[in-house]
Amino acid sequence: MPEGRLWLIRDTYATETRWAPRHVGRELRLARLGAYNADRDATRAGAEAEAARKHGNHERADRHQFWAAAYQAMGRRYREQEETFAATMEDRREWEHTTGHSLQLAVAVDAELRSRHPDQQIEPLRSAEPTTVSETERKELALVPGKDIGQMAQWIQELAAQRTAFREKLEERKSLMIPSEDPDLEDLGEAFPDQAAPGRDAILQPPKPQIRPSARILEAARQRDASHEAGG
Repeated sequence: MPEGRLWLIRDTYATETRWAPRHVGRELRLARLGAYNADRDATRAGAEAEAARKHGNHERADRHQFWAAAYQAMGRRYREQEETFAATMEDRREWEHTTGHSLQLAVAVDAELRSRHPDQQIEPLRSAEPTTVSETERKELALVPGKDIGQMAQWIQELAAQRTAFREKLEERKSLMIPSEDPDLEDLGEAFPDQAAPGRDAILQPPKPQIRPSARILEAARQRDASHEAGG
């Protein structure tokens, strides 16, 4: 392949990684854990309130009821976070599926160019995808019972807008066609066909070695057959 073509393919690495959805897998796990813990604490506080009410301790019952409501609010917010993160990670998986072939090709081309020019200083491939969630941003996921939850963190709200842009980019990519050299003919097909892997062929394996039984086993088998024939 001509070198000019190779350099163009190599440049697709930055292009393909630039529209990647943010990776929020760790944040998704934290949101699910937060929702689980909040629901558990809400149930416990509700039970404490009910027990106190049965014993006529209304002050204690009201106090536990307050905490039960606080934990319920926390659980709702954590589930909102979980929904946003789960949708973002689903987009991330679709992006990986869509761009996997292009990225592998760019990496292979980079290796080819380096082998052709061992003395040339070639910058390493760098991903242009969004940065991972920082510790400061991750701390905004933690909720404190009894305190005003307020609005969702700004960076989480932005994920929804980024999802819209991602879907538009994905649809645009799917609609791109390879034009024919003859303008009177139809397009040659999709520029980025679905990279779904076809059914895998069976993996060739060496035949299993034949294990010959020992002479003692063969003799026992012959005696067993002979006894069966005699009994028949």
